[in-house]
Amino acid sequence: MQFGGYSGQAYSPAGDKGRFVLPPIFRKALKESSDGRVLCLMKHTSWDCLVGFGLSRKEELNAQLDREEELAVRLGKEFDRDTRASQLFGFLEMPFDDSGRFVMPEHLRALGKIEDGLYFQGGGRFFTLWNPAELAKMGDDWAGAKAACESFLSDAKAKGK
Repeated sequence: MQFGGYSGQAYSPAGDKGRFVLPPIFRKALKESSDGRVLCLMKHTSWDCLVGFGLSRKEELNAQLDREEELAVRLGKEFDRDTRASQLFGFLEMPFDDSGRFVMPEHLRALGKIEDGLYFQGGGRFFTLWNPAELAKMGDDWAGAKAACESFLSDAKAKGK
């Protein structure tokens, strides 16, 4: 079966020692995308959140790098391939166990402003991981994600998590 991308929403409260749990829908998609249990994480380039994806995206990122360089050459613009490659491939690969548990390094928590929990939002080729308070600051075009996040938070609070 071909990898179909990341979709859906979920919430995961923070565990002890910087541990989080990948929700089942994202865990399954990552296993398909990474041919195993590898989560790639990095800071989103413009939003105050993290971006997650599997190893299969490396090929796509290489193709993107080639396209951007080709476009720059066609337009007569300077292109620093090394700098752009460092931006695209600056993600951290981390393992997760069969239950989806993974440890998020402190520098990624700080970059994503992650505190007590993670809201996961599918985005096709990748998914985003949000501090719910940061997601709440987004505009009206994020209304669906914000409503889902609020619902997940309410459920988690009702369960005492």
